[in-house]
Amino acid sequence: MSDIIQCDLAIIGGGAGGLSLASGCSQLGLSVVLVESGKMGGDCLNTGCVPSKSLLAAAKSFYHMKHAAQFGIHAQGLSVDFPQVMNHVHQVIDNIAKHDSVERFESLGVHVIQASGQFLAPDRFQVGNQIIRAKRFAIATGSSPFIPPIPGIDSVPYLTNERIFDLKELPDHLIVIGGGPIGCELAQAFTMLGSKVTILEGLNILPKDDVDCVAVIRRALEHMNITIYEQIKVQQIKPHSDSSITVAIEHQEKPLTITGSHLLIATGRRANVDGLDLEKAGIHYTPKGISVNHYLQTSNKKIYAIGDVTGPYQFTHMAGYQAGIALRNIVFKWPAKVNYQSVPWVTYTEPELAHVGLLATDAQKRPDLQITELPFVDNDRAQTERTLNGKIKIITNQKAHILGVTIVGPQAGELILPWVMAIREQKTLRSFTDVIAPYPTLSELSKRVAGEFYKPKLFSDKTLWLVRWLQKLG
Repeated sequence: MSDIIQCDLAIIGGGAGGLSLASGCSQLGLSVVLVESGKMGGDCLNTGCVPSKSLLAAAKSFYHMKHAAQFGIHAQGLSVDFPQVMNHVHQVIDNIAKHDSVERFESLGVHVIQASGQFLAPDRFQVGNQIIRAKRFAIATGSSPFIPPIPGIDSVPYLTNERIFDLKELPDHLIVIGGGPIGCELAQAFTMLGSKVTILEGLNILPKDDVDCVAVIRRALEHMNITIYEQIKVQQIKPHSDSSITVAIEHQEKPLTITGSHLLIATGRRANVDGLDLEKAGIHYTPKGISVNHYLQTSNKKIYAIGDVTGPYQFTHMAGYQAGIALRNIVFKWPAKVNYQSVPWVTYTEPELAHVGLLATDAQKRPDLQITELPFVDNDRAQTERTLNGKIKIITNQKAHILGVTIVGPQAGELILPWVMAIREQKTLRSFTDVIAPYPTLSELSKRVAGEFYKPKLFSDKTLWLVRWLQKLG
């Protein structure tokens, strides 16, 4: 006989989205069951955002110390203790894991079950010998690395983001297949620590970002001696006799072979839907993930889906946002809809690349939109810190309403937030020109680029005529 668990809400998946929803709903009085088959915290905490940014922090620290001569600082005898670097990475994970632990969520009243399961019916989910019957379900199972069907890939011990943070030794030559955010971030982290790195990308690196700003990142990667092959096709992967790995590619219609010590696959992610028996729950899904409406309901209106498993924006902050929308719909019966007009994302390379709203390629198709930009070299704080490699680019309509922003440069991820709020609240550039920005800060870039938009009107012949006329009044 199976044990029956009755609850208001059952959440499948204990990653960023599932934990946020579980915490909020339980504290608001719902009986909540959380099912997680792996580690609490999901990909972001254990194999994604947290470890990658921790590794980048260590790598950037070493890199900047090595290149401090421009400030008159000459560091001698610097070296990398790679096991200690990885110890730092896992210490950060352990510190944050306390907030995502089973113990904490049980203290909030959540019933946590650490096992996998599958749907039996639209209102029933089985976990071992237990059957959960819930008024509402939320699927937050996340995503996993997509492994492309490259001939020979299973003949070598390749890495993904799920395994690379368990390395004990610094790779001699890391080959990265995939030039998206994960590929570029990890490629740069390892080259800063001393590895030779080669990036192989079938399209162009960071293909979803502004082409002009991506060029800044490409130059930075190449300046660090990262070899980049774009518009390539991987033909085959083979093990080499000395335990190294050989990747055969076609580049510019010519065959080429790259041999390295380690191989990282960073070719995107796929939604975790296998094994859930979604068909039995009446849930429609595709290879891209579970289909949801604007309320985050699946084809079964009593079952919601949030986070990476829904497909389009696979970011931790998107999972958190969707959890909030789902909570309002489940708890308060308030018809809250998702709004993706102001979704930001950041690639944490050196320099960083941040974006929200429309891209320049969108603006170039519309004659009613305008692109305004300002380079970091024009900012005094950037001059003091010698961080001149970057720009801020904004897209507006003719009435100065802000529609899109891309920032490439130091702390771009921190600088993007006011622009996210401005787009969300449908603000004009006046909200930046009329504000007092402290000096010297990188934030002045936002104020100054807004001023650049108004310059042609401010210093036009018409304005100059008006000024002369007003001065004659005495």
